[in-house]
Amino acid sequence: MFSLTVREIASAVGAQNATDKWADVEISAVGFDTRKLFSGSLFVPLIGDNDGHAFIEKAIENGAKAAFWSRPLDEAPTEIPVIQVEDTLKALQALANYYLKKIHPKVIGITGSNGKTTTKDMTEAVVSSAYRVHKTQGNFNNHIGLPMTILEMPEDTEVIILEMGMNHANEIRVLSDLAEPDIAIITMIGESHIEYLGSRAGIADAKMEIISGLKPDGVLIYPGEEPLLEERVHSLVKEQLKTFGTTEKNDLYPLTIDAQMTETTFTTNAEPDLSITLPVLGTYNVTNALAALSAGLVLGISIEQAAPKLSVFQLTKNRTEWLTGIHESMILNDAYNANPTAMKLVLTNFSALSNTGRKIVVLGDMLELGQQSRELHKSIEEVLSAESIDQVFLYGNEMHVLYAALLGIFAEGHLHYFTGDKEPMIHQLKQLIQPKDHILIKSSLGTDLLTVVQELKV
Repeated sequence: MFSLTVREIASAVGAQNATDKWADVEISAVGFDTRKLFSGSLFVPLIGDNDGHAFIEKAIENGAKAAFWSRPLDEAPTEIPVIQVEDTLKALQALANYYLKKIHPKVIGITGSNGKTTTKDMTEAVVSSAYRVHKTQGNFNNHIGLPMTILEMPEDTEVIILEMGMNHANEIRVLSDLAEPDIAIITMIGESHIEYLGSRAGIADAKMEIISGLKPDGVLIYPGEEPLLEERVHSLVKEQLKTFGTTEKNDLYPLTIDAQMTETTFTTNAEPDLSITLPVLGTYNVTNALAALSAGLVLGISIEQAAPKLSVFQLTKNRTEWLTGIHESMILNDAYNANPTAMKLVLTNFSALSNTGRKIVVLGDMLELGQQSRELHKSIEEVLSAESIDQVFLYGNEMHVLYAALLGIFAEGHLHYFTGDKEPMIHQLKQLIQPKDHILIKSSLGTDLLTVVQELKV
């Protein structure tokens, strides 16, 4: 249960006004959305498209017991304590840092171009085998979501797992400096946000910002087969570096992998005789699990102890989840996020699955690829074969270049392209799908193929 006094909060954020009158008022929660406040909350009026200060009366009505305030005090309410600060967002972040140090859990920070949410879920499973754990919910992983995750942490938390997302340079640095991780994990370097960062090297620089706040004895866990990271870890000593990957050059790697429709089983060099089962599809999820297991090993958790928890871990919604589709089909929903590396991995695994029906893929635009968008969309042809995929549906302006590349590979009637209104594509899919078919739906969230998922699932 969260509990701080106004005195503590004012001190933590460097209040610009006197709050002695209200010093002993206790606050039990923090929120910036007036619709989600409850009695005992500190209201944080953030300034974005709207100025949160304008909603102070609604906040009080919904239970706010105090508020940050960056406007003139003569505009502030008088019936609750207000804590005047220069910037309400920075005050939120400062309060989160204070609370984190007060509770003093071990901190695991996770970033990467792909797989960070799955790795977060797996890491929670591993670490919960020995500790009380709190983690980022959903994708609440930015400059607002991360401090809110910290402030929602129960006071008995022993390990907090914080997902760190970004679009631009220096955003991870802010999050790392706030969280001061004991363990930092980079899942992979892909092409996400290359529009803003220019190249995979720029993306690697941005992901390496996670070590900015790393504690002096902290550990970085990263894919050892990524040259762009190998070139950038020299600021840390050998004892602070742990690698995972598919080959023997890594500290932790798989010896065997058996990927099925709903589970993947593997063994590792650390415990060759121990079979570990993941309740998810994909050989690529083994590397996510290796990152999670590496974090466990740093915290003194054996692979044998962690394996049972991994076998039943819960994946965040819309990440490679199987759904029952219309006409007794099965849908592999992965329409939450996409970049070329991730799309190729999913397609490769989907293509290799055994099934008695047909395989249909529905692929939507991958966003934020900038000037390289055409080239990167076209590169998906490398993993699309008419021998393993029966029908290809492409959606979005950027997918046209892939459609053109596949015209000579897929026969007429097996390759389809749509833009704009999704209803014609949905209608054609509904007419086409037969019992036992497997359908993969993959795109960036902004392309909104989740609406297609909703129409095709039972």
